[in-house]
Amino acid sequence: METLALPLLMGLIGIALLFDFLNGLHDAANSIATIVSTRVLRPQYAVFWAAFFNFIAFLFFGLHVATTLGKGIIDPSIVTPHVVFAALMGAIVWNVITWVAGIPSSSSHALVGGLVGAGLAKTGFSSIVWAGLIKTAGAIFLSPALGFFLALMLVLAVSWTFVKRTPFAVDKTFRHLQFVSASLYSLGHGGNDAQKTMGIIAVLLYSQGYLGGEFYVPFWVVIACQSAMALGTLMGGWRIVHTMGSKITRLNPMQGFCAETGGAITLFIATHFGIPVSTTHTITGAIIGVGAARRVSAVRWGIAGNIVIAWIITMPAGAAIAACSYWLVELFA
Repeated sequence: METLALPLLMGLIGIALLFDFLNGLHDAANSIATIVSTRVLRPQYAVFWAAFFNFIAFLFFGLHVATTLGKGIIDPSIVTPHVVFAALMGAIVWNVITWVAGIPSSSSHALVGGLVGAGLAKTGFSSIVWAGLIKTAGAIFLSPALGFFLALMLVLAVSWTFVKRTPFAVDKTFRHLQFVSASLYSLGHGGNDAQKTMGIIAVLLYSQGYLGGEFYVPFWVVIACQSAMALGTLMGGWRIVHTMGSKITRLNPMQGFCAETGGAITLFIATHFGIPVSTTHTITGAIIGVGAARRVSAVRWGIAGNIVIAWIITMPAGAAIAACSYWLVELFA
């Protein structure tokens, strides 16, 4: 077993928490883009709102996603500090590239790609837990499709319910309700995304013998990861907020409520079943759904198409960067 001195182990855990912080920074747009773009809440207040619900998410969800990331993507027996470092580098580098470019790619799938790339570089295809990887890869298509469908149905149901109300009354009602839907989405975001870093730290501790031979997620890891993600969300990700909140389609408060609620339901389902889905994919699908409910031309399909391309290349890009990182570490370590 490849063992680390305690200071190096803490440094690697620090890198994992840095990824979690960047995840919150990168994905802040997922939680607040709709409530900001509808002008229900000013950006500086919206990030505080989202960060609070990001942090308390561990009170509402189990740790099924953390278990999937910890031992359901690559075989935990082949995990070494070099593998963890390379996986994190793959995810972090890709996150920074897409954040600078303002592309709402998936932090989750960048991390999964990083794990796969590092595992392949170490032992080849025997390192892959195919059942977990196939489930996660399938979610690339299923989560935005479900978000799209739920948001579309919600728009139709709400439009029918409020058909006799004046536009002013509807707008006023949903300005209040959007606080609820934004809270639910931020809760789902914190519940699904923070657990991915928990899984990485837990499998690192497991590989070093700190968990007594049984894989689990220590409580201090839970608190550290939720805190790092909440802090990242506080810093915001304004480039991506602009893309998500206004470039795909224009939203009013009713549509923002439907998009956030449809996305939140999707995240709750995925988290319950331990599927590490992309919050970015989910809310994008939901936003496109509410835009398409108005009329197909209301969606800027060129922007949406560019986002889909980013989805497709995220896992391979994270894997390639991670594999190169692993080989470099092995070469110079």
